Amino acid sequence: MSSKIGASVEKMGPPRRLPIAVEVLTLTLAGCRAPSPARSDRPRLAIGVVVRDVTFRSAALGREMPYRVFLPAQIPPDRRLPVVYLLHGRGTDFREWSNDSDVASYAARGLILVMPEGNSSYYTNSATKPKDRYEDYLLEDLIPDVEARFPAATGRESRAVIGVSMGGFGAVRLALVRPELFVFAGGISAAIDAPTRRFNWRRWDQSVLFRSIFGPAGSELRRNSDPFLLARQADPEKTPYIYLTAGEQEPLLEPNERFAAILKQRGFASEFHTKPGGHDWNEWKMQVPGCFESLFAHIKPWT
Repeated sequence: MSSKIGASVEKMGPPRRLPIAVEVLTLTLAGCRAPSPARSDRPRLAIGVVVRDVTFRSAALGREMPYRVFLPAQIPPDRRLPVVYLLHGRGTDFREWSNDSDVASYAARGLILVMPEGNSSYYTNSATKPKDRYEDYLLEDLIPDVEARFPAATGRESRAVIGVSMGGFGAVRLALVRPELFVFAGGISAAIDAPTRRFNWRRWDQSVLFRSIFGPAGSELRRNSDPFLLARQADPEKTPYIYLTAGEQEPLLEPNERFAAILKQRGFASEFHTKPGGHDWNEWKMQVPGCFESLFAHIKPWT
């Protein structure tokens, strides 16, 4: 159990394409979904760690965006710490990592942990909504704001990205398309196959969302977001170290196994692990320690 002693809180095959009439209907229905219930906010802190909540204006999105930070309470004025960006899953928000895991203990070991709001964007620039430039928001707005506001090291060797589910997809994809920015990427139960999923009436809302984000089925836009294709094109020598995990009882095990096999075949620096469990924090909590121990072996420590 994490402790709150000494902690403080401060506010600062390609998918089948649908007939146009069906697409219009599903888009209309998607706009009628009831709002999600409010989630309680109880950050799980550790001894010697503080939390900061920040709201800043993103030029890419044209609006105010929040993010949460865990960092050591005492940092010498001349020190710069490595930064880990923690991406949440779909259906949650930027508070997920702080409320559902014990990652604060890793901030106590000399990391700045940044938890941005990603909504349901899969952390990419939307193919159909010009104002939803979430990749640009993360890389061009968020990273500079963090490095200006906190004692963060600024080199690639001191920057990592880790995500769960939707966030795992985002972390792995960013490692492949922007390898110069990160030294380590972790995909925990990554939704690695999202751009290649076929339309499913039982999950029509998800299918409509994927079309909005990734573009029409079979399109070049959708192919450009497919980690399987990206991994076949990327340079293994320049790509960050990739850490993958999946639960043995979850549907994302099979696509993650296939993706890990491609990484191994092409010679990427990577590792893949499984543990009993499904697609939830009961399983992810068991995977987080191994991911962070691998992270510490590859990221430059604070200087």
